[in-house]
Amino acid sequence: MGLLQFEERMSEILFSETVIQDRVREMASQITKDYTANGYAKDVQGRPLLLVGVLRGALMFMMDLAKRFPIPVEYDLISVSSYGNGTAPGAVRLVKDLEKPIEGRDVLLVEDIIDTGYTLEYLRRSFTARNPASFRICTLVNKMARREVSTLIDYSGFSLEQDDFIVGYGMDYAELYRNLPYIGILKPEHIA
Repeated sequence: MGLLQFEERMSEILFSETVIQDRVREMASQITKDYTANGYAKDVQGRPLLLVGVLRGALMFMMDLAKRFPIPVEYDLISVSSYGNGTAPGAVRLVKDLEKPIEGRDVLLVEDIIDTGYTLEYLRRSFTARNPASFRICTLVNKMARREVSTLIDYSGFSLEQDDFIVGYGMDYAELYRNLPYIGILKPEHIA
């Protein structure tokens, strides 16, 4: 299945590659300002900002964001999964933990999409328990239509009020569509 076939499965392209890259550039500029010259940086050792990407969806966004920082950054990855099979809503489990300790570090959690808020709040509790110097959250898409847990997001690329199933630029359906350079709405007939 090629990219053209993928496009035929979209009911709409929400954010083109150009629009996404422009927004990522703007976000990187704002984050850079915030972490320099007496901003949010609180690490007394002056270590670089630590970006933590949530696997797998955030990889494309995090790498594009990191490439646009004129300041030193490091990165790490974490993976979590929602429990299935009738467990309580919001039950989240850790699949892959960080490789670097974050105590005393300035940490920026990078997500592709935040919808219900359960995963984000799980990660917020987990990270703040590790005593970072600062902890902030960055997401490409803030999907308000599905929010069940109120949560603070420091940097948001795009806000969505509708509850459409979106894919592309790291976001998937059944592990497909992550490689698309844009974000589109998947037609309902392609969702099992």
